[in-house]
Amino acid sequence: MNLIDRAVHRRFERSARYTDQRLGGAPAYKWLLRYVFPDHWSFLLGEISLYSFLVLVGTGVFLTLYYIPSAHEVIYHGSYTLLQSETMSEAYRSVLEISFNVPAGLLFRQVHHWAADVFVASIVLHLIRIFFTGAYRKPRDINYYIGLTMLLLAILEGFAGYSLVDDLLSGMGLAIAYGVALSIPFIGGQLTASIWGGQFPGTDSFLARLEIVHVLLIPAALATLIGMHLAIIMRQHHSQFPGPGRKERNVVGTPTWPAYALRAIGLLLAVAAVLFLMGGLIQINPIWQWGPFHPYLSENGAQPDWYIGWLIGALRLMPNFEPVISGRTVIPNPFWGGAAFPLVVFAVLYSWPALERRFTGDRRRHDLLDRPRDRPTRTAIGAGFFSWVVIIFAVGSTDRLFFRLHVPYNAQIYFWRAGVWVLPVIVFFITRSAARTLKRSDSHPLRGWQGSIVTRDDDGAVRPLDTSHNGTAAAAQSAPPAGTIPGHDYPEQKPDDSS
Repeated sequence: MNLIDRAVHRRFERSARYTDQRLGGAPAYKWLLRYVFPDHWSFLLGEISLYSFLVLVGTGVFLTLYYIPSAHEVIYHGSYTLLQSETMSEAYRSVLEISFNVPAGLLFRQVHHWAADVFVASIVLHLIRIFFTGAYRKPRDINYYIGLTMLLLAILEGFAGYSLVDDLLSGMGLAIAYGVALSIPFIGGQLTASIWGGQFPGTDSFLARLEIVHVLLIPAALATLIGMHLAIIMRQHHSQFPGPGRKERNVVGTPTWPAYALRAIGLLLAVAAVLFLMGGLIQINPIWQWGPFHPYLSENGAQPDWYIGWLIGALRLMPNFEPVISGRTVIPNPFWGGAAFPLVVFAVLYSWPALERRFTGDRRRHDLLDRPRDRPTRTAIGAGFFSWVVIIFAVGSTDRLFFRLHVPYNAQIYFWRAGVWVLPVIVFFITRSAARTLKRSDSHPLRGWQGSIVTRDDDGAVRPLDTSHNGTAAAAQSAPPAGTIPGHDYPEQKPDDSS
């Protein structure tokens, strides 16, 4: 141990002693420092979303100090000459001031926007990893529901965030959202009146209420859910992939201190550094190009942030179907793509753990994850379902294909109205066949490694590691290979048939 390590160790001992003498925290300290995190790159997706959220909070506090949530119209006389003497809202003018006059304002605004995109993207990838590895099974189904709720809130948070700018692009997005909310049967009129305060674009207080939702209510809910998510994970301990030394009731990996804590700090700094590099070097949402929003203006080729693209695609795909009873339209057309489609997607995701238990009869506790190939049917259903969403997401760019490549817009819509149902079925059968083949052969065709895997014993002897099914099962009862640290051994639990 060098001098720096000794100094850090002494400081940590003094901190632990101080806390224990006043709060009795020694058992908690000991448990936390010995907690073991599994070593696999896919687990970092959840951490990236957490660190993106921290960057969002930090940059959001900075922007809140300068943003003015007011729809009151003013005449612009700022430093951006192309908009001189233009009529705009106080909110849009304040964002222009942040972009051009506040020191580092444009950097923080773009970092905030990039962090929002990365936050949602990492949650989506984390969700996909959880689905295909079966990490949502008992006892982690509650945490799965919490994660889904976080994704839903993150999408709403992002939409509310770029709607606050009140530029032409965000104003068109709010107009679409107003139409979708108005199309909800029976309650649409009352809902839009309560949110906007009247007919679109609403009263002057709408942006002020939207800011409270964006900077206080949803972030507080997200922070609460993140805390619950982490607490439940550590209470139940992490799941892990099968492998040498790994069993249902232990965790093989890296302890919290010092290895994992330093690694996590490094990843936090790396995520923040990449986001700030992107914010400084890659332009995003140049609102001065769109101009201020006015209800009588529109933008050709307007596209929302990527996580709203699937809803735009659904709105474009939906045929002109509006049920009419006694001469009155019961369900307006925007409801199907803008409200029913996302409700169906999240309803399927929320109900999937219960559906799988119902059809497989598997109600046992699972702490070891599945490889996607080990569950061909689940993997195929997931691939087909997510491809369905991705195809509808891609349909949102049909206007760009028409504008850039001159592909007829109507022909694209007609093609995808059939393709959106046919292609997921094809994906299902191809995925199931590939998973069954990989399961039988246990090959890894995308890996270029052709050598042999070895392990070093405690006495220094090096021997080949048998990676076959039998060898893996036998090795699971022996000591883990060098480079891994056996973690907590949890008391064995008898199989439980309860839900």
